[in-house]
Amino acid sequence: MSVLTEMFLRQELKDKKINKYFVEPDVKVTPAAEQFLKERGVELVIKNHGKDKNLNIENKNPEIDNKNKDFTPRFISIPGGGSYFDTKPESMTQLYGNKLVYKNHPKIILRGKLDNLESKILEVQVTISKLGIDKLVEDLEEILQFCRKLMRAEVLKEPIEEIYLIGLTEKDVRDMSHFPKKYFNIEHITPTWEMGDAIVLLNSIRSMVREVEIAAVNAFKIEEGLEREDILKAYNRLSSYLYVMMLRYKSGYYSKGRNI
Repeated sequence: MSVLTEMFLRQELKDKKINKYFVEPDVKVTPAAEQFLKERGVELVIKNHGKDKNLNIENKNPEIDNKNKDFTPRFISIPGGGSYFDTKPESMTQLYGNKLVYKNHPKIILRGKLDNLESKILEVQVTISKLGIDKLVEDLEEILQFCRKLMRAEVLKEPIEEIYLIGLTEKDVRDMSHFPKKYFNIEHITPTWEMGDAIVLLNSIRSMVREVEIAAVNAFKIEEGLEREDILKAYNRLSSYLYVMMLRYKSGYYSKGRNI
């Protein structure tokens, strides 16, 4: 059984001018396809054992309507007015459930950026583990799991509550990142290669978080303003957590005492 979609019709009739369009009786005609033909003034004709059975789009044939009503598509394309697919096109991917969008959709770009971030954290964990800084590896694991939580929250539309990571609240991190002298007895730092692998690698994660945050703004921008401000806030806080981890390392937290 095949499905006649608006997208297919747009491609097939792109350079054609016809008055009638004929389909076999077992073809599922989507509502979007019907509407497309109607707008072009094309009559949809259902073939019936050698005798054509007309489907007037203004007064639809109940038999065809019932077929379409019972039909559950495997995939529905958001672009193209809700076209149906049995097989997912290579250029498209699932946004939510069986809803398809092109792979350059802003939310798909966001998911790709977050996937890159998670991969980067794993790479850094491997290197930091070789340096023997186990506590830093543990803190990075918390950051990694939180990133995965953010991915899940966007895909499943779950809320993000108040953040608590590496033993610190959002307020703790705000204060520490603004006043490092008070909490770490050091000034703000600008990373250089002389600071060593750990700080340079942490800074690479922090800067990648910033890229994800920008992608999130693009993904959640709507006419009324912004949606998912909880996720946007989380990315903003996450970069601050990474900066605090850099300050912790510079102050010796990961190699001694750890009372900050």
